[in-house]
Amino acid sequence: MPIFLGIFAGLALGWFLRDILAFRETGKGGGHEIRQGGYRLINPLLECEFAGDTLRERELQPFKDKVKFFIKTSLDSGRARSISVYYRDLDSGETFNIGGNDGYAPASLSKLPVMIALLKKAEQDPQFLRKRVVFNGDKDWTAEQNIKPLKTIARGKSYSIEELINYMMAYSDNNAWSLLFQQLDVPTLDRVMADLGVDYQRVGDDELVTVKSYGRFLRILYNASFLSKEMSEKALTYLLADDFPQGLTAGVPKGIPVASKFGERTSGVNNEDKQLHDFGIIYYPGRPYLLCVMTRGDNFNKLTDVIRDISKLVYEEVDKQIISHRY
Repeated sequence: MPIFLGIFAGLALGWFLRDILAFRETGKGGGHEIRQGGYRLINPLLECEFAGDTLRERELQPFKDKVKFFIKTSLDSGRARSISVYYRDLDSGETFNIGGNDGYAPASLSKLPVMIALLKKAEQDPQFLRKRVVFNGDKDWTAEQNIKPLKTIARGKSYSIEELINYMMAYSDNNAWSLLFQQLDVPTLDRVMADLGVDYQRVGDDELVTVKSYGRFLRILYNASFLSKEMSEKALTYLLADDFPQGLTAGVPKGIPVASKFGERTSGVNNEDKQLHDFGIIYYPGRPYLLCVMTRGDNFNKLTDVIRDISKLVYEEVDKQIISHRY
């Protein structure tokens, strides 16, 4: 979606290098995360302590090779040209990534930092979410979306900031996004992005992100390590609506909550290059995990199926191991 790339290109300076997360990316041995609990969607991280035996008892057996094999067969069969996956067990910290340094256009995933910046502003101004804005409809920003939103804001109507955030995240409405972006000044968004430590790669006219780097947004919300607990819970509630149920959500059984956000982009002289991504927290009972998939190919239907099938593979592997641990 070129609109996001164009606007975010002007904001990219200073969005690098800091990571406020309190744990490492190694995902192996050494530490146990102490969490507060008591919330539906978040699990605030209090501290990390050494507890090797406890951690090993809760570790899942590695299944990265199974995902790698699936990716290889999908690439060989032409379902996609590029597939990157980032997985993290949000309980133990176990993690792996495949193609974690490959760059992709964030597209509608760019709405995640906008939402976080708006909620950060609301922490400082409790009335901000009630502020009303009128959509004059001079331009229909949804026209550039390949996957159209199920609901959009209406021309000539006024909406609260909170209503607009819901339209932007629950339905991926670009018209709501355009109004909300105007509520943020560049220094505020720059400061938020710098704090979150998400790296953008400059390649030609594009600002690209990696699956591993962009996964930090959802980790930060789950850990309640940047926004307050109230605002982190609110953010993930927006994402529960699931604006792309054909992706990660389609790979898990009905009734399993998924807080997710997708992004899609078409480029090339003949619109031959398609990108489709889906990032989400899958709330497996008692063992939530983060799964992020970024893809590139020539057909959105094929890419959608790839994301769904990876989600199904990961869920079944987690489920199989958890059940075996119980008996």
